Amino acid sequence: MSGGTESAYKAGDALPPLEIEITRTLIVAGAIASRDYQDVHHDVELAREKGSPDIFMNILTTNGLVGRYVTDHFGPASVLRAVAIRLGAPNHPGDTMVMTGSIEKVEGDTVTVRVLGTNKIGRHVMGTVTVTVHGPRTTAPLSAPVAASSARLSPSPTASGKASAEGGAS
Repeated sequence: MSGGTESAYKAGDALPPLEIEITRTLIVAGAIASRDYQDVHHDVELAREKGSPDIFMNILTTNGLVGRYVTDHFGPASVLRAVAIRLGAPNHPGDTMVMTGSIEKVEGDTVTVRVLGTNKIGRHVMGTVTVTVHGPRTTAPLSAPVAASSARLSPSPTASGKASAEGGAS
């Protein structure tokens, strides 16, 4: 969208929030997909022995969800250029993570977004994402279901804006 990005987006614009249900399946599948075999991401008893109330999400899964949140907003032709995140409170099974974001800067077809993900115990993730935007502005993926075939490993949003990691709309 070269030349039109600066008029379509401006600093201070908010991205719509996205609720992601944190399930045991999402945590374990994300760890396996990223080859993170640390026991705290799949073994409840060992996680408890190490002081955690349950298994918890790894940073690579969180990183993927942050990227997905931003690209869902800017459309399928958008390209992530940089993702810089810091973790805080862990995501455990049964939590709901609410992703929010706001545009910090627009330079040509490049947009920098500040992202925040919170759960019931606090701030899970915060950071910035730089994305190159191509094509028309869209928020449809945040409010419409995605194909069930992709829903097992990446949460799919429902019409309510909630995402379910178990597949399909809930």
